Amino acid sequence: MNIDYFRMMARYNQWANERMLAACATLDGGALAAPRVAFFPSILKTFNHILVADRLWLARLEGRVEKLALDDVLYPEFGAFRSARMAQDQAIIAFVDALDDDVLATDLAYRNVAGKAFETPRSVVIGHFFNHQTHHRGQLHSMLLEAGCGSQEIDLIYFARLHGYSK
Repeated sequence: MNIDYFRMMARYNQWANERMLAACATLDGGALAAPRVAFFPSILKTFNHILVADRLWLARLEGRVEKLALDDVLYPEFGAFRSARMAQDQAIIAFVDALDDDVLATDLAYRNVAGKAFETPRSVVIGHFFNHQTHHRGQLHSMLLEAGCGSQEIDLIYFARLHGYSK
């Protein structure tokens, strides 16, 4: 993978999250917290999981340790969550924009939340970072449909067409 691809993915991630946040903003707190069929069983819990994972992976990539559980709900109130999500997306863009080929070519040594040590090529970790977000946004999309929101066009190709990555 090259740096330009990851830079595009960081911006795609922000764009897709903004669309999902806008859909969530049309729902009341009860709908956001209502039990849903998903691994993290509500809209807000799933969105919080994505944020937790983003913080964990970004900390690892930056050489920091973040102590969080995968099911932590950092922001049970949507307004505070929305602000935190938007700030996280800016941090992801800043991180990726600062990458260079030498750093991207290295391995990342880290511990998972269970404390087990791993060493993985940094490019694979960053690819996973964005893939994980996309995976759970798909679950969010399903829950938003169930809650009565319309379909969200969040596929990468839509972003590419809108932002000059496609001719």
